[in-house]
Amino acid sequence: MKNKKIVIAAGTGFIGTGMIDYFGSDNDIVILTRHPVAGHGRVSYIKWDGRSLDTWSEQLENADLLVNLAGKSVNCRYTEENKQAIFDSRTNATSVLGAAIRTLQRPPALWINAASATIYRHAEDRPMDEFTGEMENDFSVQVCKRWEAVFNEQKTPGTRKVILRIAVTLGHQGGVIAPYLNLIKFGLGGYQGSGRQQFSWVHINDVCRMMAWLYERPELDGVFNCSAPHPVSNRQFMKTLRKAAGHLFGLPAFTWMLYIGARLIGTETELLLKSRWVLPTRALQAGFVFEYPELQPAMENIIGQLPRRRYHLI
Repeated sequence: MKNKKIVIAAGTGFIGTGMIDYFGSDNDIVILTRHPVAGHGRVSYIKWDGRSLDTWSEQLENADLLVNLAGKSVNCRYTEENKQAIFDSRTNATSVLGAAIRTLQRPPALWINAASATIYRHAEDRPMDEFTGEMENDFSVQVCKRWEAVFNEQKTPGTRKVILRIAVTLGHQGGVIAPYLNLIKFGLGGYQGSGRQQFSWVHINDVCRMMAWLYERPELDGVFNCSAPHPVSNRQFMKTLRKAAGHLFGLPAFTWMLYIGARLIGTETELLLKSRWVLPTRALQAGFVFEYPELQPAMENIIGQLPRRRYHLI
């Protein structure tokens, strides 16, 4: 994509930062954020609260691509207060973006709403895709279902809509790589739990590339899994990361340890123990080609962009 107008709602996090890196030099990027800062290059920051219509909606006029990344992190304890905030942050932002689009004369050509590949059930028996995937009703799946339902309810006849169910995203800008490398750095980078749980992942470049690919194919809409075509087990994921970081050994973390550790650091064990076995069948059938289909080259690319102090004892 070149010389397009891309609006990213809640674009200051990991994926938004990756999108700025990928698209920012060739396109005009507008970031909707609660805490705007001074713009740079072709990137500008506009204040919004993720709930209310205001002057920010003018930024959507004549946009080529709108990407909604809004949502409170699920890396927290699932208290009733946090659960409500997780729901509201996603549904409110999606609803108000739909309302904003309906006020425009020239609405965005494509609206991609970020979603999560964790919408599928814990699966160690077979992979899940857009056609055969099964869902249960635990909290994280409830979040995904409600998020997608609100998006599907939005009537935007002039704007094509895509749900992008994104797997665990890997990149040098941050995300899950930093905590995993901290474990490895101090000798704790073995498998977690049984190590058999599947780990569906995707390189940040392929997230951006799939967005651009979807924009260029006006015949495509609906749900797409954004995950590399070769998921791995947790055991293989940690082994590959250790190898890329130059560490031969890592102590495992058994399930009982994870329950204690999750309470101490204020998170949930589901983030490590759920088996996410997801395939990008629709994208592959439609001709999308991943830059990083295999984990080892993806890890080598990411580790190669990090300062050595991030993963070596100094």
